[in-house]
Amino acid sequence: MKISRSESFFSRLLLQWDQHENFRTMPWKFEKDPYKIWLSEIILQQTRVEQGLAYYERFINEFPDVQKLAIAPETMVMKMWEGLGYYSRCRNLLATARHVTDKLHGQFPDTYHGLVQLKGVGPYTAAAIASFAFGLPHAVVDGNVIRVLSRVFGIDNPWDTTEGKKIFEALANKLIDKKEPGRYNQAIMDFGATICKPRNPDCENCPFSKKCTALLQERIEDLPLRSKKIKVKERWFYYVICNYQNGIYIRKRTSKDIWQHLHEFVLIEQNISFAPEKILQQQALKKMLSMPYEKKHISAWQTQKLTHQTIHSCFVELEICKPLESQAYFWADKNSLQQFAFPRTIIKYLQQRDTGFMAL
Repeated sequence: MKISRSESFFSRLLLQWDQHENFRTMPWKFEKDPYKIWLSEIILQQTRVEQGLAYYERFINEFPDVQKLAIAPETMVMKMWEGLGYYSRCRNLLATARHVTDKLHGQFPDTYHGLVQLKGVGPYTAAAIASFAFGLPHAVVDGNVIRVLSRVFGIDNPWDTTEGKKIFEALANKLIDKKEPGRYNQAIMDFGATICKPRNPDCENCPFSKKCTALLQERIEDLPLRSKKIKVKERWFYYVICNYQNGIYIRKRTSKDIWQHLHEFVLIEQNISFAPEKILQQQALKKMLSMPYEKKHISAWQTQKLTHQTIHSCFVELEICKPLESQAYFWADKNSLQQFAFPRTIIKYLQQRDTGFMAL
């Protein structure tokens, strides 16, 4: 697909901006090692750069190459990931590290097709690795790229439809600089993050200001378009903390739901909100608490927003006088809790109740 004269200005102005005005620095920028590029991209999926940076540095220090990551125990890797959310990324991270080490002799595929076959690697991540590590002309298409292209070229197609995705992918691959694809991809992502921002874009310092359709038509706030609003599911988690002999009963979440493979306290989930202490009257909990107990603390509600869900959590602390009658939960010494990975909502509560507990 040839670039028309009306589009040829884009990569030229973008690379000029990158050379003279792009001062954004990150430890993985200009990196050529596919392992480090892959690691940074997986960490940054659904994660702000400011948050992901510390995790990336810790992972690189602990696992300097893919072989070191491949042999790491799952519990250790999940614990290091704790607090980042979207834990399926971590499970895919470990699965891919072991696949690359065991099946591919420690070498990442050097083609887009080979990269996109890896678990947890989609078109965006494959394009990033292909262009940054191997200099292949595959355009990255993320939120930053979509926003820039939609505004500059005035694209009215909703980006979250099948047709819209094809249009943005086609245009992105049409515009990419074939000689410097890695630099081009990094530049357009940096540009979207620092100049063409979702709110209050810096149009005064934008090299496309004289050609930007959205600016000329006063549609900056309207683009890019979305087809529909995501429906958010609300869930209410009632956690019962059963203290017994300087330990707490916990379990590992194994079902294919949020926070799979993370640990939690005794949980009763309901579809409505009511006073936390009333959870003790639930039949499922009465079977486990067939012994005298003392109520120690009842927390206020706290909320954690996920992409398609909002989790409302409260905590009821009990002191029980004999072991919990349940095979689903096991007793863990309070001093060993830092060995287990917990969801962010539980970490927050533990830190509030015990200043000695710190997330990794």
